[in-house]
Amino acid sequence: MPVPSERPLTRDRAWACITLNFSLSGWGSLKAGRTFAGVCQLVSAFGGFFSLGAWVLEWVYRIFQAELGETVLPAPAGWLWKCGIAGFVVSYSWMLITCVSLMRQAKAEENKKSQNIPPRLADLPKKNSEKQ
Repeated sequence: MPVPSERPLTRDRAWACITLNFSLSGWGSLKAGRTFAGVCQLVSAFGGFFSLGAWVLEWVYRIFQAELGETVLPAPAGWLWKCGIAGFVVSYSWMLITCVSLMRQAKAEENKKSQNIPPRLADLPKKNSEKQ
């Protein structure tokens, strides 16, 4: 499997990754090359989503039972919604930290790039002998 070449992280690319991160936590981290952070953020976000979804489905099932006149089951476990909320909090907190890190890296890349550019010849001061 070929290893993709690492492109420098520009501010535009960092903003694109941050926008992706806000749409789905972890997606932008993966696009920026932060594989471990991206996978962990995605797993945490999907874990939270499915936990909350299971909790909501149990409540909907209880409502249908009550409407049909059947015996209503006890309330769904409280740990489901708590784990779901915790999953989202962990995922989006980690995502915010990664976004700050991406912007810092992009700024450092720009500073490093600007230091390697030689000055333009037109901007150099002229010597006294050339002015005469």
